[in-house]
Amino acid sequence: MIFKNSESKYGLISIFFHWLTFLVLLLQIPLGFYLVDLEFSDFKISVENFHAILGIALFYTTLLRLIWKSINISPVENGKIRNWQLIISKINHWMLYITLFAITISGILKKLLSGESVNFIVTSISLDYFDFELVELSEKIHSNASIFLLMLVSIHILAVIYHHLFMKDPILKKML
Repeated sequence: MIFKNSESKYGLISIFFHWLTFLVLLLQIPLGFYLVDLEFSDFKISVENFHAILGIALFYTTLLRLIWKSINISPVENGKIRNWQLIISKINHWMLYITLFAITISGILKKLLSGESVNFIVTSISLDYFDFELVELSEKIHSNASIFLLMLVSIHILAVIYHHLFMKDPILKKML
């Protein structure tokens, strides 16, 4: 297997970023919704800290993924995919990236504006500032963006299934 993308297939690094993102989201999203219903306790703080560290790791992964994407070619689409499908696919992918950043940034702001410190893995930052209204706004953005992310991921998965099963397009094989 090659590390870089070719005209027919994604390389090992792109595949790694894709599936790592998927696996982390598979854990992060339910964990985030689980946190909402927990009563304040040491356990909730521990789970929230784990959720935050995973979120920061996903943020870094997404940054690296976009850098890798910018210096790498993308596999060429075959003639089975129509132009409008390519446009929708590109919009969905970019909305996934933007939404991942919105979730992370709003989560960071929620913690910082609550007077908590944020562990960025390489350093920790805290503000000596509290703003309840901005915390509430950050929370709303964080949860709404998470729901929007679920919608985008669902569209992404359904499109792959459609192309694989009904169009007999080798789209799935490019990412395996």
